[in-house]
Amino acid sequence: MKRINLFVLTLFLVWGTHAETERRAKTAEPNPELLEKKWDARWIACPGVSLYDYGVYHFRKIFRIKDLPMTYVINVSADNRYRLFVNGTPVCYGPARGDLSHWYFETVDIAPLLKEGDNVLAALVWNMSSYAPGAQMMLMTGFILQGNSEREREVNTDCSWKVCRDLAYAPSPEKRQDVGCADIVKGGQYPWGWEMQSFDDTAWASPVLLRRGQPYGLGTGYDWMLCRRDIPLMEDTLLRMKAIRRTEGMTVPQAFLQGKAPLTIPANKKVSVLIDQTFLTNAYPELKVSGGKDSEIRVRYGEALFNDKGKAHRNDIAGRKITGFTDIFYPDGGNDRLFRTLWFRCYRYVQLDIETKEQPLTIQDLYGMYTAYPFEEVGSFSSDDPELSKIWTVGWRTARLCANETYFDCPYYEQLQYVGDTRIQALISLYVSGDDRLMRKAIRMFDYSRTYEGITASRYPSRVPQYIPPFSLYWINMVHDYWMYRDDPDFIKSCMPGVKTILAWFVDKIEPATGVLGRLPHWNFIDWPVQWPWDNEYPLGGTHRATLTGGSAIVTLQLAYAIRDAVDLLKECGEKELAAYYEHLGISLGQHVWNDCWNEGKQLLTDDLQGSSYSQHVNIMGILSDAVPKEKQVDLFNRLATDPSLIQATFYYRFYLFRALKKVGLADRYVSMLQPWKDMIGIGLTTFAENPEPTRSDCHAWSASPLIDFLATVCGVEPAEPGFKSVKIEPHLGTLQRVKGNVPHPNGIISVSLEQKGKRLKGELTLPPDLVGTFKWRDNEMTLTAGVNKIDVTDKHK
Repeated sequence: MKRINLFVLTLFLVWGTHAETERRAKTAEPNPELLEKKWDARWIACPGVSLYDYGVYHFRKIFRIKDLPMTYVINVSADNRYRLFVNGTPVCYGPARGDLSHWYFETVDIAPLLKEGDNVLAALVWNMSSYAPGAQMMLMTGFILQGNSEREREVNTDCSWKVCRDLAYAPSPEKRQDVGCADIVKGGQYPWGWEMQSFDDTAWASPVLLRRGQPYGLGTGYDWMLCRRDIPLMEDTLLRMKAIRRTEGMTVPQAFLQGKAPLTIPANKKVSVLIDQTFLTNAYPELKVSGGKDSEIRVRYGEALFNDKGKAHRNDIAGRKITGFTDIFYPDGGNDRLFRTLWFRCYRYVQLDIETKEQPLTIQDLYGMYTAYPFEEVGSFSSDDPELSKIWTVGWRTARLCANETYFDCPYYEQLQYVGDTRIQALISLYVSGDDRLMRKAIRMFDYSRTYEGITASRYPSRVPQYIPPFSLYWINMVHDYWMYRDDPDFIKSCMPGVKTILAWFVDKIEPATGVLGRLPHWNFIDWPVQWPWDNEYPLGGTHRATLTGGSAIVTLQLAYAIRDAVDLLKECGEKELAAYYEHLGISLGQHVWNDCWNEGKQLLTDDLQGSSYSQHVNIMGILSDAVPKEKQVDLFNRLATDPSLIQATFYYRFYLFRALKKVGLADRYVSMLQPWKDMIGIGLTTFAENPEPTRSDCHAWSASPLIDFLATVCGVEPAEPGFKSVKIEPHLGTLQRVKGNVPHPNGIISVSLEQKGKRLKGELTLPPDLVGTFKWRDNEMTLTAGVNKIDVTDKHK
């Protein structure tokens, strides 16, 4: 199997403060025995507390090193989460999110941070309990650390460790949808310096010993089934805040944000400072202060500012206020105190509201540590239209903010991994970075979520089960996407039981009398148009009532669309008879919808058997599933794309609108259909929103799909066969005169450089070693070989 290698496995870890250090820990490989037998290390916890309630804890272990080793590898995990330090230096945080049957641990080599003599391992562990984010699975408070070999056994978690509960922390009662609580920290109760070797922990308790760590397959009962982390550690990069937009109570110089002008606030003073990052980001805020005993520092974060009418141009601040998440820190009066949030914050705007008491407060510094999955921008796109470059930049920022330890639907609100969103996000990842690891993890996690019914959860990991049956169909498409872009047959075979149980679930819902889907349980979300006829009797937004009453043409055709991909996968895995059965079924579903839902007068498909409404959605799926005869598809697309009376696809479903555009051979129109993205940039959005205004989320990765189409449609780079073993390049420049693009491939980079003048197209296509393919433009076709391929063709029929 060939896999693209864009990341060195031993990534350096730089989490924590922004100061650079010469010695850093690095990632390592776990001892294979730890995946096959119980660990010697025990899960440990704090005595005298409920292990199921909210709590923040500190764990420490002093150990002695006589001779400095070349390597010193440890494996670490916790429930809910931890941050690990060695001799006061931040090492890593985690664990990567999973579920109890797939509880991840990190493996790091801490040798560069060790010294001769006494050393300290220190871990901050917290359990958010009922305040936890929606994606945070949990059992109870626990921490485990296992040495990788006999040499490191001395640091295994056991009764020699020390622990204390940190009473400085409290959960904020203020919540935001599914992201957990903000932090309230009372500096007077915080054990400052606890992570340093010199700290006196004699008053700390010995931990409660829980079970030994165990991976899957061992023991008569389970708590956490330990699995090696299958994605890299997150990126952590210093991110300075950009601009002070508004102050009250005193003047604040811009140099403060550069760490060059500490801000001293007199005693008994109220000050407010509105800071503009100038673009949306995800970061762990770090606030360094001295003095100011009993002061109150409120740090509030917002995607945008609001007035009574909601959001407007995102750059405007006049008459607008911030209404976001708020952390509260009460300094103890000491020097060089660092306040850092337990979980990252998503923000463009940050507001400091400070009230001092009897002692002046000096804010020495305020900055963010940017966090995201460490995707690299290997792919690229440029053209003679500068507006498209803006779309690329904003789209890539959107995609990055929605990718962390899992993909996120949005970083400011839910931070949940949904199948419908993730299919689009994964393709963006492949086209721009070439890194498939988060995509693989996502496919696995959704597969893990399948219940006795057979369908996947709509989002996973998630503490609250939710089922959107159409999303299970997109999971099949997602497996097919991976099959086309990666040569990984064993992984595909592992997904096939899930593919088959999903199909069986839907087949069971087909009404024999109509030949289409009957009533579907759960939330059959399709898209967010406001026009679909649902009301208090059918309170589930984003769906059509026919999914509840029976006869939905939209979901029936989506099933037929997914079956087309499933048939490919079944054939690939040698299940020819089952493939033939589903191939016939898919055709049958399309025929029944065509016979009963095609309106000859309107020349459109209706949304259901009752003809209650007409949407772009059902007609898009009519094209993608071939339920609509091929000779009618061009005219149908022209109609659905120009008829404003149809229920319109939002940004999410436009991904499928553009798939239909391409399928009917009209992809040269793509560039001219990007005005909605230009409009978002025009109102100051620095990421692409969930929906057209008014929108909840200002950052939603499903809206970043132009990044895929710039490379797959405009530059025209797509796999010609499964595993990307060959390439098809069929560009569609539309109104553009010049395009350049780079697409990562498992063998290297595919480069496209083309110029269009009238009927002539010329340029170069460069393929990496051992890759061949086909170029097609209009009626021109030629074979491509590894290396540089010169293009100079003319459209004779234009």
